[in-house]
Amino acid sequence: MIFDQSEFHIRCEWGEQGLSRLGPISDAIVIVDVLSFSTAVDIATSQRAVVYPYRWPYRWPYRWNDETAEAFAKSVGAELADKNNAHGYRLSPASLQRLPTGTRLVLPSPNGSHLSSLAGSKPTVAGCLRNCRAVAESLMHMGKHIAVIPAGERWEGGQLRPCLEDMAGAGAVISYLRGSLSPEAEMAVAVFENIRAKLMESILGCVSGKEKAARGEQEDVVLATELNASSCVPILKDGAYHGEA
Repeated sequence: MIFDQSEFHIRCEWGEQGLSRLGPISDAIVIVDVLSFSTAVDIATSQRAVVYPYRWPYRWPYRWNDETAEAFAKSVGAELADKNNAHGYRLSPASLQRLPTGTRLVLPSPNGSHLSSLAGSKPTVAGCLRNCRAVAESLMHMGKHIAVIPAGERWEGGQLRPCLEDMAGAGAVISYLRGSLSPEAEMAVAVFENIRAKLMESILGCVSGKEKAARGEQEDVVLATELNASSCVPILKDGAYHGEA
């Protein structure tokens, strides 16, 4: 028998399996992918862009250019955020800081974007460290039972790699929610509180942060660790994230 966290208001579980277990028994879902999908969505929708997550099957080595993603972008009249984008837009929060109002963007990723595509009709929000308080306040109007899903990263073979930044991001959102917490949700809050005073230092030093630094993308980590810098709440509607302040 596999147990869930249904006796608690606030639940937390990792990745696709966590979403499939907690999503159906919750009133709303928040997907947390701090480096970098949720942070990129927050920055884009804060500028009134519309962001389409794209369910991109995981491969290793990961390919950032994909014909099916390009076809999808054309079908919704959007730009594809990848290494070939003419404006330099990609899965990098720093690359999305100057989006023109009304930009339509397809943002593929193997983690947060993939999970967004699996959320179905349940109210779904993209949460991160930047918007954790605003997201929590919005979620409290969507229902009492909230599924917080840290997306995690991937090992080379495609297996889920639980990661510090998404656990801390989940804990940040949960810390502002009201209701009974599952032990898993309490654990996420404990991780967040443990590194809250040194968010950027801790995340730069973790595996994902070191990967970002090795690619010269330290600015993404700086943006991602600006706690409550944003009041935008990216809500998934008709297959795209739209920002609500």
